Amino acid sequence: MQTTITNHEPVSDDSRRMAVHVMPGGWRRWAWLALAVVLLLFSNGANSVPLAAWLSPVFLLRFVRTQRAAVGLPIAYLLLIATFSFQFRGMVPIPGAIYLIFLAFIGAVSVLPYLVDRGLVHRLNGLAATLVFPMSWAAVEYLNSLGPYGSWAAIAYSQYGSLPLLQILSVTGLWGLTFLIGWFASVCNWVWEEGLETKRVRSGSLLCLGAITLIVLLGGARMTLFPPSSQTVRVASLSRLKVSNELSDVVWKNMMHNRLSPEEVRQVRDWGKAVDDNLLARSEREAQAGARIVFWGEANAPVLKEDEAAFIAQGRELAARYRIYLGMSLAVWNAGQQRPLENKLVLIDPAGQVAWEYYKARPVPGSEAAISVIQDGKLRVSDTTYGRLSSIICFDGDFPQLLAQAGRLGADVVLDPSNDWQAIDPWHTQMASFRAIEQGFNLIRHTSHGLSAAFDYQGRRLAAMDHFSATDYVMISEIPSKGVRTLYGKLGDWFAWACLAGLLWLIGQATRTGRSMDPAA
Repeated sequence: MQTTITNHEPVSDDSRRMAVHVMPGGWRRWAWLALAVVLLLFSNGANSVPLAAWLSPVFLLRFVRTQRAAVGLPIAYLLLIATFSFQFRGMVPIPGAIYLIFLAFIGAVSVLPYLVDRGLVHRLNGLAATLVFPMSWAAVEYLNSLGPYGSWAAIAYSQYGSLPLLQILSVTGLWGLTFLIGWFASVCNWVWEEGLETKRVRSGSLLCLGAITLIVLLGGARMTLFPPSSQTVRVASLSRLKVSNELSDVVWKNMMHNRLSPEEVRQVRDWGKAVDDNLLARSEREAQAGARIVFWGEANAPVLKEDEAAFIAQGRELAARYRIYLGMSLAVWNAGQQRPLENKLVLIDPAGQVAWEYYKARPVPGSEAAISVIQDGKLRVSDTTYGRLSSIICFDGDFPQLLAQAGRLGADVVLDPSNDWQAIDPWHTQMASFRAIEQGFNLIRHTSHGLSAAFDYQGRRLAAMDHFSATDYVMISEIPSKGVRTLYGKLGDWFAWACLAGLLWLIGQATRTGRSMDPAA
């Protein structure tokens, strides 16, 4: 195939691409960078705007592709660090110099897809070239999710609330949505570089836009034609209230450093009993009001190890009396142990028996992880009148691979006792809702010091309570008692692996090509 450029001499498509992809004026490159800066501030995190997440990589990719690599990539690296700091301000509980190391790592992870694109895209042609950036981005985010902070900062979370689009999570997990956003940016740059005069650009652009449109239409159809239709169960979840004899800062500090004096142990016991008695009394009130499942926020019931059995016996008696499932979220303190904290959920069945104990599988790295007892990391499940019941605890919900257990176990309802802080309210709870769509279960996330919310398996929010505007700290939810099995739940991270394999294939193709058509090199 031959085309004609301004001198009317016939040339090949490769030559035309080189001619069209000339270095633009310097001010234009910096204008694209300025647009990327503004959009990146609102592309993720606390102030995310869904559309900004689609547009920001369009302009940043344009800047990186048309700027000299020695200039463009370092600028992109620093920009991504700076915008991450703004997007997730107050959300990362890492102190001092360690936080700077963390930012340096985040910057490297974030810029890597741009680096790969910069090195490969000009060695490839047509539609294949547009796949380098999205495959790199999806692969990098997937590999990063296997680390200690899970899926935090994944670009897919910026699309919270766009429910028809989010139904793709039930097929590909987060990585399909990352791919779509990256592919859109890459195709926009393809059109920018070559125009719409050639058939291959027009066809490729229509393919990309058609795929996004079809995914949204199919997602909307799933929600309209196949909504949850099972009977619901009334769930009451609650956070502890402050009691008159709150612990002093000194006692808290000594407790965290495992150096309580005998007098301070007595203070902790008295304080814990007041908190725990109040939780039991309010749980009884909700059972009398018709709740069939009652559970508490993460670690809301403090108890010394030697008092644990007696406290659980009280919960067993309450559950048997009202024929309810009672989830006792305990912070069991075993003084003198290297890891003194047992952060766990003890589920009591309507017969008053302990169905299971689930220990938090993923304590937050740092001070919490240092003092927490960790067991096998396996989710538990119980067959109940209200579907198959399971649970996680707070930070566990940020790890898609951990929640894959819920899909394999066929969980219908997942309880998620949590404890956040104001900077991650409501972001952290919104993240958790993605696990419900991925694995096909209904989720109740009760969050002390954050947003409590209940979601069905298509991501609809069924109930909500914000700790910072509530008074009694009780959320009542009517939750479908049946979930669904999803393709992602059955096949796992197949799409992420496909992106990794596709990227390796493209690298091989680019290596065999052996030449660059990049005038900015």
